[in-house]
Amino acid sequence: MSLKTEDVKNIAHLARLAIDDDAVTDYASDLSNILDLVEQMNQVDTDNVQPMAHPMDAQQRLRDDDASEPDQRDKFQSIAPDVENGLYRVPKVIE
Repeated sequence: MSLKTEDVKNIAHLARLAIDDDAVTDYASDLSNILDLVEQMNQVDTDNVQPMAHPMDAQQRLRDDDASEPDQRDKFQSIAPDVENGLYRVPKVIE
C-alpha cells in the first residue's frame, strides 16, 4: 500500500501531530514500507503453526505469606511528630 503525502498530512491532522512539510515525503515512504511489511505478514500461511505458550497459562509460584521483618511500628512512631491510635497524623493540605 502506498501512502500519498496528502494521506500523511490528513493522518497527522487527525492525530493532532505537527509534521514539517519537508518531512512529509519521508513519513509517507516509511509508513508505506511498514504497511507493505504488514501485508506480507498477513499473506503468510499459519494454518499448521501451533500457538506458542501464553503467559496466562502459567501457574504462579506463590510463597507463604509470612512476615520476613520484625514489627517496628512502635519504634518508628516514637520519632514521628504526631501519632494517634497507631496512625501518623499530617497537616491538612487540601481545603
